Amino acid sequence: MSEQRMTAEQVATFCLALPGAQEDYKWGGIRVFSVAGNKMFAIQGLSGDGLAFKLADELFLGYCDRPGIRPAPYLARAKWVSLEYPYPMGREEISDLLRRSHQLVVRRLPKRLQVGLLLD
Repeated sequence: MSEQRMTAEQVATFCLALPGAQEDYKWGGIRVFSVAGNKMFAIQGLSGDGLAFKLADELFLGYCDRPGIRPAPYLARAKWVSLEYPYPMGREEISDLLRRSHQLVVRRLPKRLQVGLLLD
């Protein structure tokens, strides 16, 4: 039995449910999910054809070795990966990675901006 996959819209809904998350549209058709005004933690093609998000440094190379996951163009040096749709991982794993991406960005904010945004 294969693990249930998330749709592009489910990913967007999940991202927007994270504390302080906002959505914006940039670069001619890219859906950007950010926190604290402009700190991106995920981006998605408007047609749901791709998804990119930040990973912890120690996870980056391991995920890039997996089929369907590659370093994100222009953002790879910041340890972002890119996935094509249908996403090559199940609902639980992608939710966990998006939550982690959000928290990686939140933890880099000034302490006063982290209030109410930290999950653990």
